[in-house]
Amino acid sequence: MTELHLWLRHEVRTTERRTPIVPPDARRLVDSGVTLTVEESPQRIFPVDAYEAAGCRVAPAGSWVSAPAETVVLGLKELPDEPAELPHRHIFFGHAYKRQPQAADLLWRFGRGGGKLFDLEYLVDDDGRRLAAFGFWAGYLGAALAVLRHRGRLRTPLTPTDKDTLDETLRPAPGDEEFTALVIGALGRSGRGARAAFHTAGIEPTCWDLEETRDLDRKALLAHDVMVNAVLATTPVPPFLREGDLDEPARRLGTLCDVTCDVGSPLNVLPVYDRTTDWTDPARRLREQPPLDLIAIDNLPSLLPEESSTDFSAALLPPLLTFGVGGPWGRCLDRFRQACRELGVVEGESCDV
Repeated sequence: MTELHLWLRHEVRTTERRTPIVPPDARRLVDSGVTLTVEESPQRIFPVDAYEAAGCRVAPAGSWVSAPAETVVLGLKELPDEPAELPHRHIFFGHAYKRQPQAADLLWRFGRGGGKLFDLEYLVDDDGRRLAAFGFWAGYLGAALAVLRHRGRLRTPLTPTDKDTLDETLRPAPGDEEFTALVIGALGRSGRGARAAFHTAGIEPTCWDLEETRDLDRKALLAHDVMVNAVLATTPVPPFLREGDLDEPARRLGTLCDVTCDVGSPLNVLPVYDRTTDWTDPARRLREQPPLDLIAIDNLPSLLPEESSTDFSAALLPPLLTFGVGGPWGRCLDRFRQACRELGVVEGESCDV
């Protein structure tokens, strides 16, 4: 591979504890000839000393803005609002290709600066399957929080933990009432995670996937006590829930968790809410009679930061070791350019991939 300088940035979101590269995989990158700079970050689950011991350079938080032009900046969630021009190549989850709020602003920042976005959501193999994803842990935590909320045991504000500790709170306790649960998108990564969490909680959920959602039975959906949506729509589909469904007199549904959090996108399959929830207030009451609570947190895996980061890093490492113009990265670049064309963003001058 050509010489590569990766720059692991600090995440500006205060509740983001994850990292796309853990220290042991950082060592493998360095040993392969990659230059890896890691920004200091007080919230990252792994201390910067562990990266320095793995052979990485250390830089202050936020210093990627003045990194050399050829640097590839690596992160997970949103960039800070400044600078207004982005000249570097960036790898992260941009959430900017489905007309989400602020999508145009982000793409124009790349257009003005001449940079490139390699969106991790679109890093796929030849068959279109994601190469690195947090889906399993998003589904696991989504179902776990829904169970705890429905059982009245969800403590706030939420704090990061480990799986063993979380599972202790999930297991059924004497006096817990039985309830029914539904997972939509049950065969995908997030769906598998949700099913695993329900199993830990002693619940065998109803599992729906493509076959069951082609002709959706909303009456059956509303007859469940808890629902977890794990479907990330890529083309328009009829919504799973509509405002009127929430007012159905026979509705049993009392706890709804939207793992996907596609709020604001025209592809949103749950257009019954207009903003996500967060660690401070993880559940929002959508209806009072009968009660219906929504959980829609867009960085769920950060609640299990070590487990989710380790799995993601293991999946991302092989593509990083072959970073270049073709294959998955080429597809990422093509999707970025397509999104820019759709918005009329003019691509400035920048370095080649």
